[in-house]
Amino acid sequence: MAGRKEEITESRDAMSPVALQAPLTIVRPIRDDLDRHIPKPYVARALAAPDVYHPEGTKGREHYNMSVLEQHVAFFDLDNNGIIYPWETYGGLRALGFNVIVSLIVAIVINVSLSYATLPGWIPSLLFPIYVHNIHKSKHASDSGTYDTEGRYVPVHFENMFMKYARTSPDKMTLRELWNMTEANRNMFDPFGWIVAKSEWFLLYVLARDEEGFLSREAIRRCYDGSLFDYIAQRQEEYKKIY
Repeated sequence: MAGRKEEITESRDAMSPVALQAPLTIVRPIRDDLDRHIPKPYVARALAAPDVYHPEGTKGREHYNMSVLEQHVAFFDLDNNGIIYPWETYGGLRALGFNVIVSLIVAIVINVSLSYATLPGWIPSLLFPIYVHNIHKSKHASDSGTYDTEGRYVPVHFENMFMKYARTSPDKMTLRELWNMTEANRNMFDPFGWIVAKSEWFLLYVLARDEEGFLSREAIRRCYDGSLFDYIAQRQEEYKKIY
């Protein structure tokens, strides 16, 4: 009988997400119930971005056999030729409602920073194009891990963002909580990743925060598969027609 109890205790310990000598495992808990909501949440999805409320991803979203990371950036490929030039990034940002100055600065920073890693060869291009099919090569460190190194989407990492850092509301994040998350995700000796991660989340917060100052789970999820950009651009276009 005692042996059976020892086996049960060992089995429970082997599955425990908490180590008492590592306080952060208590402060930043992870979800252990995702199998009830998402089939195999640990399996990276190449084509869809599911969560517990949308286990199949964004309804009606056409993936065109692109990875989730490719879908994320495809909005900025204005002529759909698989290459994003700085003026296309600028045009996409303007379509999202950013002003001329912000759009110009962000477009330059994005294309200059990401272009070379995505090029099909070794010779740099002064036009700073971003090749969509190579966008996975520009994935930076110090991130949430929701994209894997091939550009797939990992549901368990997405869900754990909220479990670990969403303190005010379980399905929303404040700007402070986003800051805390990016601080926690920092890798050693990675200033580029630190800056890029904070910049990306700040831009998303400015773009999609609600009236109460929260960035919702749904806005974040749809940012990952790019459908958020289509939605906001359409809304901006409708607003222009009215006013």
